[in-house]
This record gives sequence, structure tokens and C-alpha cells, in this order.
Amino acid sequence: MLNLKGRSAELRLYLLISLCITSLFTACSSNKKITYFKNVPDSLYHAMSMQHAPYTDPRIQPNDILQINIQTIDTKTSSELQGAPSPGLPGVSAANSSMGASAPVITGFLVDKDGNVAIPLVGKIKIGGLSTAEARDLITQKVSVYYKEPVVNVRFANFSITVLGEVTRPGTYIISNEKVSLLDAIGIAGDLTIYGKRNNVMLIREENNNKTFVRFNLNSNEIFKSPYYYLKQGDVVYVEPNKARTKLGTTDPTRDRILTIGITALSLLVAIFSATRN
Repeated sequence: MLNLKGRSAELRLYLLISLCITSLFTACSSNKKITYFKNVPDSLYHAMSMQHAPYTDPRIQPNDILQINIQTIDTKTSSELQGAPSPGLPGVSAANSSMGASAPVITGFLVDKDGNVAIPLVGKIKIGGLSTAEARDLITQKVSVYYKEPVVNVRFANFSITVLGEVTRPGTYIISNEKVSLLDAIGIAGDLTIYGKRNNVMLIREENNNKTFVRFNLNSNEIFKSPYYYLKQGDVVYVEPNKARTKLGTTDPTRDRILTIGITALSLLVAIFSATRN
């Protein structure tokens, strides 16, 4: 009788370990497509080229904040022409904003609802719908009436993208470079986690009060041909969780570590138990 009870306990322990290990391997096997651009030949001697999606400069829209630097021969005048902090517009740090880090105030010139920007001593200049290069040329032309040989630089101060879902550092990011791609955004967010669907990454874009939804397959290099490959101001990238994450529930790194430690401990317990039985 005691021997039967011992065998029964050992059988239950083995069954528990088997279920844990099976679940772990099932989770891993459910995400086979984790390699980017799998359709590119794996050869050091093969070069593959393809047509790239054209890039278009982002256009200045109402409520954008611009860094407009105007340098003149008179250094005092130059300092007066620089942008001041826009009131009521909190900044977003380059780090993960969802982590609650203190965010600096964005400084610059606010574009009003009519697409105008007010330059000190110059007045309003309509730059809505222009690229930053076109806005630079227009502002240079306007301020040249008042200042000698001005040097003007214009860039977005609030060019932000949001990356959500199964990435290492989800959040909203201020981008210093206007030319930012889908892969750039994923890289800034620390890449996809092992639970992210590589073949189903969603882009959400709002234009003219309409939302556009686009899905990408990172397993294929066809994403480079997409007209949505380059991101625009305010775009949202969402990485959907795979079935393994759905089975585990919400993203919780602490819980995942505990689960891994628990499985390891159970495996060790079985080994010790088997050794003592023998």
C-alpha cells in the first residue's frame, strides 16, 4: 500500500512537470515566425535589391510646434527671435513617457488653427501645408526685409510617434529626425518581444479627421514597398500579441520570471525525488 501511494505521488509529480513543460513548448512553438524578412535569400554571395517606397516630407499642420532658429549679425536680435515655450503644452521626453518620467516642456513656435506662426518683430507668416524646408525659405524671405543676411533653420519640435503592444518599451517618443520609418519606430521602442506578432503589425494614422489602418508583415521585405513605410507625425504603431501571450494573459515580466523559476524548481525537485527513489 505504501509503495502504491509513493508511486502515485511520483506519477502526479511527473504529470505536473510534463504539463508545465508541454505548455512552455507549446507557447514557443506557436510563434515560429519570429525572423524578419524571411524571404530574403540566406547567402553571403547573393545581393538582392528592390524598389523602395518614395519618401515625402511631412507637412506642417495646425497645433504643430516648430523650432525656428533665426541667426543675424546682431546677436541680441538673434536671441529675441528664438521660440519661447508654448503655454499649456507639456512636453514628451525621448524616453518612455508611459513610465512616468519627468518630461521637459517643448519649446518653439505654435502653429495656429489657420496655419500661421507668429515671429517676433515680423508678425504672422502662413506656413501651414509646407514642409520645413519650404517654411525655412519663406521665413528667410520674410525676415530678410528687416534683417541683414538672416540664417534660418526650421524643424519639428513635437514630431512624435507612439508604439504600443508587444514591444520592450511601449510609449510615445519625440523624434528628432523627420524621416522615420516603421523599423526605426520599432527599434526606438526596443524591438518586439518574443510574444509580438511579426506578421501582423498595425499602423494607425489620422488625416483630415479620418483614421487609416494598415497592417505590415515583418517576415517579408515587401514592407519596404509600402507607401506607409515612412511614418508621419502622430502615427501609432501597435504590435498585436500572439496566442502564447494570450494564453499567459497580460504582459507581466515579473510573472514570467516567476513562472520560469517555478518550472526550473519543479524540474530540479523531480530529479532529486528520482535520485532518492533509486
